[in-house]
Amino acid sequence: MPIARGEAQAGDAFATPTIVHLGTVLLLSAVLSAPWHGVGTAAVLWGLVGLRGVVYAVIVARRLRVQTAYQPEFEDWLCHVLLPFAAYAMLAVSAYAARAHARVALFGVGAAALLLFIGIHNAWDSVTYHVFVKKRGQQESGRSPGE
Repeated sequence: MPIARGEAQAGDAFATPTIVHLGTVLLLSAVLSAPWHGVGTAAVLWGLVGLRGVVYAVIVARRLRVQTAYQPEFEDWLCHVLLPFAAYAMLAVSAYAARAHARVALFGVGAAALLLFIGIHNAWDSVTYHVFVKKRGQQESGRSPGE
């Protein structure tokens, strides 16, 4: 089924980041479960993930602003941009702090990973939007969901 341009933009703004955030949590789990000889290598890796995530959060903010399929509300900005940005920034900062305060830095990584589970909320939010808003709109217009 062809996807309209506005819906494709909305997917880039809402759906793709959800997968990226959950994938990042899995990546962090793998990095921190590896039998490193010290915290240094792991800190460099999670720091790079954090920096990449900060840049990605800015990209998502831009995508949210330019997409036309849906008018984002405060909750959308909070859950799709602000909280992920904070989580990725926390990763970057904890990587910097890891050399001097490894234990505290690891708690920072754990907190960032938990914060990135906002992706579960975002996935649920997307599903409920499609079920309760999009499907209702299709039924009211007389179209079947597959048309």
